[in-house]
Amino acid sequence: MAEVTSDLYRTVERTVGGLGYQLVDVERLGGGLLRVSLDAENGIGVQDCERVSRQLSHLFAVEQVDYQRLEVSSPGLDRRLKGAEDFARSVGREINVQLYSPSAAAGGRKRFRGCLLQLVGGVGQERLQLQLTTDEALASDGAKRVRRSAKSSAEALRVVVEIALADVDKARLVPELDFRPACEAGPRKMSNAGSLRSERK
Repeated sequence: MAEVTSDLYRTVERTVGGLGYQLVDVERLGGGLLRVSLDAENGIGVQDCERVSRQLSHLFAVEQVDYQRLEVSSPGLDRRLKGAEDFARSVGREINVQLYSPSAAAGGRKRFRGCLLQLVGGVGQERLQLQLTTDEALASDGAKRVRRSAKSSAEALRVVVEIALADVDKARLVPELDFRPACEAGPRKMSNAGSLRSERK
């Protein structure tokens, strides 16, 4: 599978930004599929995906970008987090984090799940402060996952780890599901309502 070059990423980012959207990711997948994920403050609808798809199709023809199919979509429920800006926007949300290698400072683990409390540190030195979920916190102490008293669960919820952003291999939002009826949940133009997409050949 071919990698997305930094030049292609920046080209897509400029185009998407010029249309008033935020670029989330660009991926090259099997079968010549080029997938572009985008977001906006008020969410993404099918018409937004189609608008960006048309613009990128023209751009790629001019730039002679090699691909067979283009898919433009919203990031979906489990949106991938990549740069410092993504993490800063996700403060207060629950996330899954995977490190490149186990962290001695976090009990020799490389996978975490918890609430992102804040992003600290200067440019290039950013660190995530993550408050682990109950089960994650208990596991980090080497405890067995058995029924706990309310007191031990409350103590576990206060466990906070600090992770260097540079050590993060992958990170995604944990889906927040809304089971309200459609009339209460509002229109479907929401990036958290699932992944909407437009595909062109």
